Amino acid sequence: MVQSPTREKFLTGLIGAPIAQSAAPAMHEQAGDALGVHCHYQLIEVAGADAADLRALLDGVRRLGFVGVNVTFPYKEAVVPLLDEMSAPARDIGAVNTVVVRDGRLIGHNTDTTGFKRAIADLVAASNRGAVALIGAGGVGKAIAFALASLGVVGISIFDADRAKAERLATQLRDRLEARVADDIADALQAVVGVVNATPVGMLPDRGMAVPEALLNRGLWVADAVYTPLWTPLLTAAKARGARLMIGRELAIYQAADAFELFTGLKPPVDVIQNAFDAVMASRYSSA
Repeated sequence: MVQSPTREKFLTGLIGAPIAQSAAPAMHEQAGDALGVHCHYQLIEVAGADAADLRALLDGVRRLGFVGVNVTFPYKEAVVPLLDEMSAPARDIGAVNTVVVRDGRLIGHNTDTTGFKRAIADLVAASNRGAVALIGAGGVGKAIAFALASLGVVGISIFDADRAKAERLATQLRDRLEARVADDIADALQAVVGVVNATPVGMLPDRGMAVPEALLNRGLWVADAVYTPLWTPLLTAAKARGARLMIGRELAIYQAADAFELFTGLKPPVDVIQNAFDAVMASRYSSA
């Protein structure tokens, strides 16, 4: 364990809704403890915030001594025009899940992209970087799409219930890989080796299926960005059909590790973050 003689203090947090069940406080605070620093991670749950509300929240973050905050659903895109600066990847994506405060300036980053890239790399490599179906083109969907592009997949088929969102994302990606907009989920899964759920479908209390079970097979890999529950209906069905899987746990852990490093400048012990996440999940389901 690295000991800090002054026990540095870092104030961080999360803006979004609903977030009461987030594992982020445990992951960040226990990573800080392992490094001998104090990291307080504050949940800032605000539903229905408009641009003025978000601007006020971010101004509070700037003024109250935060070193940064994470941003989650539904504000990953809405905060973008309110920031002073963006990292180049976050600017390309057009969505932010991590805001760092430096010298009074708010700087946007996207660790959903770096986290998903770390989590999915082995499945992508094992499937020869074949084409992937992406269900959902919102903030996390955008991050996942750019991660897949950076891993060299040959193409992405995008479906979103809001077709305009899918079309905008396809346009963003076309300089990087072949991207097409699918008419429906069945169309998206034509000639692909993997599928990613980047929608809230399957997140508790919802028990829906982001992809119809009949479309799943053992030749696919299946990933879900949802981690509450860890085993979504989609993942349970995909496992029964013999598909290779990536559960939301890996994305949650790796994006948190990357965000912690941006906030503090310290490289966190990933095993501590993993253990903290697993303990939160175990406690949640044992008490259910």
